[in-house]
Amino acid sequence: MHIHKYEKIWLIFGISALVIFLVILGFGAFWQGTHPQSHGVTIDPENIEAHEAFQEDNLGLTKVGDDKYIVNIIASAFNYNLGTDEDGTPVKHIRIPKGATVLFQVTTPDVVHGFNVAGTNVNMMVEPGYISSLETELNKPGEYTIVCNEYCGVGHHMMYATLEVYE
Repeated sequence: MHIHKYEKIWLIFGISALVIFLVILGFGAFWQGTHPQSHGVTIDPENIEAHEAFQEDNLGLTKVGDDKYIVNIIASAFNYNLGTDEDGTPVKHIRIPKGATVLFQVTTPDVVHGFNVAGTNVNMMVEPGYISSLETELNKPGEYTIVCNEYCGVGHHMMYATLEVYE
């Protein structure tokens, strides 16, 4: 069987690229320990208030230690629920000191949403039935917009809040 010279070149190139890809994937998975999240925390999307973190009193910002905070958020129907003020108005703004370690915990009762703090490394997909969580350290002062980066319906563009990192 005769294979043309250019076919041999492309065949060698394709197999080499596949081998390099598999070596890089294996290095990341086995040597560095990079694996997909397999211990996702589940929640009943019909009754998310039954979970302690997402009860009305625990929504929004909670200080749990020196420079350690937890932010619990419910993403639903074109809104981020961060809790309410003393007078009952919805909170749309969070203030966190510079250098704080923050654990974001987000869930949704309805459809897939996104949770992105623009300008930081916080970016999660929020799915019904799961609690998405990400811990980060906020070191750069400024005001950041929290946006939904997964299209969730006609009011998607109205789904935002703000996060302020202060000195």
